[in-house]
Amino acid sequence: MTPPLALSEQEQQSVLDILHSERFCDKAPHEIYATLLDEGTYLCSTRTMYRILKKHGEVRERRNQLLRPHYQKPELLATASNQVWSWDITKLKGPAKWTYFYLYVILDIFSRYVVGWMVAHREQAILAQRLIADSCKKQAIKPEQLVIHADRGSSMS
Repeated sequence: MTPPLALSEQEQQSVLDILHSERFCDKAPHEIYATLLDEGTYLCSTRTMYRILKKHGEVRERRNQLLRPHYQKPELLATASNQVWSWDITKLKGPAKWTYFYLYVILDIFSRYVVGWMVAHREQAILAQRLIADSCKKQAIKPEQLVIHADRGSSMS
């Protein structure tokens, strides 16, 4: 039995036509409802708009979504030592409250050997550059021989 205040098929179709109109095709029912009320028009409740959309299999994201191409994550592969290094900075608690030290560590991902490390009072890009340069000199790294991996931290530039 149909409720007495239910919209007729013709009324439902007119609501659907408005939901499909160029003006509202990418808007949510709540936004459409508010816009129409501001203009002095009442068609039905937002819940009824959702029921009508569901009846026609259209309850989905209505906004135009940007589709990004799927990129394969880069994979770093080392077949010998001193081909790929990974480095990071770890914050360590100091001896007093609110004091910290920063541990810089560089690992060879093939051998898992620590090729360089340092403890500093602050996190700074210049300190990281100096550590990497010193570690390259100690390991006799030639230009274009090494790939250095890091996360996207502030000093990782």
